[in-house]
Amino acid sequence: MAFGANLPFESAPPETTLAKARAAMEEEGFAVRRFSRFYATPCFPAGAGPDYVNAAALIEVPIELDAESVLAQLHGIEARFGRKRVQRWGMRTLDIDLLALGDSVLPDAATQDEWRKLAPETQARAAPDRLILPHPRLQDRAFVLVPLADVAPDWMHPRTGLTVRQMLAALPQTDRDAVKSL
Repeated sequence: MAFGANLPFESAPPETTLAKARAAMEEEGFAVRRFSRFYATPCFPAGAGPDYVNAAALIEVPIELDAESVLAQLHGIEARFGRKRVQRWGMRTLDIDLLALGDSVLPDAATQDEWRKLAPETQARAAPDRLILPHPRLQDRAFVLVPLADVAPDWMHPRTGLTVRQMLAALPQTDRDAVKSL
């Protein structure tokens, strides 16, 4: 899971919201096995608002939950912390992204590959109408990969065969350097 926030919630800073979201995950039956440090990261896309605080977690999902059910629970937790889905890539009090569910590829390999390989200009305009796993932008984002490397550096993308560590090393140094530990 990836966590991010760039707006306060109930006058508390994003770091507090992320810590409370971690506790909410456990209240919902998710076992938090590892949680990364908090990182300050530039707003994405640039200029769209205040900078973010990001983190990642390795979560054990209750066996009876499928990916759609997990996503629904994550959206419920976001809503508890004031998340409003008004604008894609907009400012938010809390964002929890389901990055992967083990080595599952959803809805199928061809669809995952198609969304993962979209050109950047198309990414800004197009949004999938269903859950795509692993998250199709995972390998492109230092603000996801740096915290993820804290908790699952050896997790291997089931379609690319690259580990988190390898995906992170493939990003430009400037992207990696922009993610600062708090």
